[in-house]
Amino acid sequence: MQNDLMKKTTVLCSLFVAAAMGVMLWFCTNKIVVVADVAQDEVVQAAESSGAKGAAGSAAQDGEQPSAEDGNRIDIERDSENTNYFCVPIPPSVRVENVTIENHYMDRQLWVSIEPEKMQDEEAFYEQNGVYGNCEKVVDGHFEVERKRICLQFQLTDVYEYRSIFEDNTLYIEFVPPREVYEKIVVIDPAYGREDTGAVTESVASKDITLNVAKALKEKLDKTDIKVYYTRMDDSNPEAERRVGLAEAARADMLIRIEVNSAESSKQYGTEAVYNSRFFIPGFGSVELADLLEREVVTAISGKANGLIEASAEDTVISEATVPAAAIKVGYLTNGQESILLQREDYIQRIAEGIYQTILKAYEE
Repeated sequence: MQNDLMKKTTVLCSLFVAAAMGVMLWFCTNKIVVVADVAQDEVVQAAESSGAKGAAGSAAQDGEQPSAEDGNRIDIERDSENTNYFCVPIPPSVRVENVTIENHYMDRQLWVSIEPEKMQDEEAFYEQNGVYGNCEKVVDGHFEVERKRICLQFQLTDVYEYRSIFEDNTLYIEFVPPREVYEKIVVIDPAYGREDTGAVTESVASKDITLNVAKALKEKLDKTDIKVYYTRMDDSNPEAERRVGLAEAARADMLIRIEVNSAESSKQYGTEAVYNSRFFIPGFGSVELADLLEREVVTAISGKANGLIEASAEDTVISEATVPAAAIKVGYLTNGQESILLQREDYIQRIAEGIYQTILKAYEE
């Protein structure tokens, strides 16, 4: 009995190993590999740490929506749509590990970054080779030849996620609406940016505080199954319409804006939440989100709750949103004590924890 069991176990193990080897050999033979990809918020952080800045980042810094028109045009063959994939040829000498896809979702762009071993051999490749396949979601494309890489930039019709494979030196990309990939989607909007500094003291600007909170929040949310889109993760200042548009395009469950308050009186302090009274949905809507947001942040910082405020016409991001939307004003920079607190790392972490708990509990509602 025991010998029969051992024989069966041996046979099953052999079959499993053979099947696994077969799959491995098939992938190796067909050279199908998933390409490395990064989201826009990760691209920005990498650029900041290296001191680099791409074309889209540069345009965003100026408060303008970047376009893929700064460079050499890529020929798009739109007559070959008998496939689900958008097909990008890759120079023969380029290996898959030297190809990265960058999802610049805020700009509705897809970048394909290629780092050939010898740039001089590949600089003219995209002057002679265009893209093809299902180009329905691609508006146009251009490429730039930089010192160490070739950057292909494609302007898209909307915000997309994507699936990709690399086979026979061709990158196959399938564009997918975010809702088909993620069950939970949130948009975080750090207010201000660039010339719009918000309230300023001698040592800090509101735009830096909101960005610091967003970065601390990202560290927490990256460990969850929630897909988060950020309207900015650098010193850029997207227009209000683009911030709202991101939430609508991604079909987000909620939009949370981070702001800093100010007042003529230096004695005024506390935390407030702004809600969208123009957009109502039964159950969990903007008012409920604002209420939960204020309670969780105030609890996290052991602060003072000033209550909820209805968004005015000037609060474009909140008042124009068509998803549950609320802004949290994390304190008064014009108050001496809160100004000091808002510059402390531990206090920023506590604010981020409050917003983090808001999001988790919102999904429990």
